[in-house]
Amino acid sequence: MPNLVVDFDTLLTMSGADLGTTDYRQITQDQINLFADATDDQQWIHVDPELAKDGPFGAPIAHGFLTLSLIIPFWGELFDVDGVTTKVNYGLDKVRFTSPVKVGSKVRMQASIAEVTEVKGGAQIKVNATIEIEGQERPAVVAEFLARFYK
Repeated sequence: MPNLVVDFDTLLTMSGADLGTTDYRQITQDQINLFADATDDQQWIHVDPELAKDGPFGAPIAHGFLTLSLIIPFWGELFDVDGVTTKVNYGLDKVRFTSPVKVGSKVRMQASIAEVTEVKGGAQIKVNATIEIEGQERPAVVAEFLARFYK
């Protein structure tokens, strides 16, 4: 269940709202391997622990797009809109992979609603999302993503 559930009319007033931070999730080698299989990205730096330990990061790292994809389950922890007929992930305006996520690391997301715009039949929000790595100053991902909610 999300930390915050609002109705559509409240959503329209939420520009600038801080949505808080999710719980941490640990990144496992199994998760990385499954993502590699699903995307056909079998680069050694992700899937070969023996080679990766001698690589530039000292361990396998998660694919950037795997880390980015965690926005969806993290989003479900933070926020929802009640009383709408359709919820759509509309896209991304900006994404930066600012730090690698080593296998075994824990990540979480901090998010805020940067902007709310009315669109035909609903509303679009721009969310500033930062995926943080436990114990590191520099985040893994900084993204602006868009979601739409239709009445």
